[in-house]
Amino acid sequence: MSHTTSTELLVISGADVRRLLPMRDCIPVVESAMREVSRGGAQLPLRIGCIPPGTQNIMAVMPGYLDEPASMGAKVIAVYPSNAQRGLSSHMGVVVLFEPREGVPLAVIDAAAITGLRTAAATAVATKALAPERSGDLTIIGTGEQAAAHLLSISLVRNLRSIRLWGRSADKARAFAEREALPGQPRIEVCESIRDAVADADIVCTTTGAREPIVEGAWIAPGAHVNLVGASSAAAREVDNALVLRSSFFVDYRGSALAQAGELLGAMGANAAGHIRGEIGEVLNGSVPGRTAEDEITVYKSLGIAAQDLAAAHAIYQRARQSGAGVRAAL
Repeated sequence: MSHTTSTELLVISGADVRRLLPMRDCIPVVESAMREVSRGGAQLPLRIGCIPPGTQNIMAVMPGYLDEPASMGAKVIAVYPSNAQRGLSSHMGVVVLFEPREGVPLAVIDAAAITGLRTAAATAVATKALAPERSGDLTIIGTGEQAAAHLLSISLVRNLRSIRLWGRSADKARAFAEREALPGQPRIEVCESIRDAVADADIVCTTTGAREPIVEGAWIAPGAHVNLVGASSAAAREVDNALVLRSSFFVDYRGSALAQAGELLGAMGANAAGHIRGEIGEVLNGSVPGRTAEDEITVYKSLGIAAQDLAAAHAIYQRARQSGAGVRAAL
């Protein structure tokens, strides 16, 4: 079979991703995508994957289609939690972006950079929608890539008064506090226990690889907003049943939450669907109420969806074309 024409593909590095779409720009891109998802303008099949025997690693594929901006593609990603010990990202892979009208592949983009960026941007969108305006006492649980990205993204949507941090390794937590300090923001206080870290916090982000609950609902202050980010399968949970039961529970996408949100499924079982107040996009679109009381605890469960990857990839591709970034390859 011979090809009479060739197409030009852009290969875009992680460094280019971070330069072309800084966090401040990514937040509104992801917000628009979440609105579109909850309007029904997306097709988001469940993530599929395989696990190499004897490991906790996974090779996953996340395909999707988005009406606006018109985009189609898939993220192919290998999640290797122990990579951090080797100086590598825990998420290695590519986002392949297609032109939806003719199915022409447009770009192959570093997935680690997109994942880190869009996940924290989505949390910022949820925090802006659900956390009270006065919220400013932030706690981050975890010291990895997502912890750093969340520190930045939350600082862009709320005026921070304090920042507390807990990590399994006190040395890594102290190193994080020194390395990730943001200009003009409060110093990062390293706490000895999770209970101390979350005490009186009004924004909490969990960004760990925990398989069993490490945060108890009884520790969370009335009126707080909690972002659950680290666990991404039905078998993993970062918080206990009590927090789920106490909270008004919001998700990025119902379909994936009902299949893969471990905290929700563990606490509610067959009643999981009824416990979901709504998708973040529904709150943004005004079809579902967000926070309804001052002392209400709100939870946003982030699983990450292909629509976020596609919206970010589309913006990056457009900016790369305009600036001449990336490496061009003929197919």
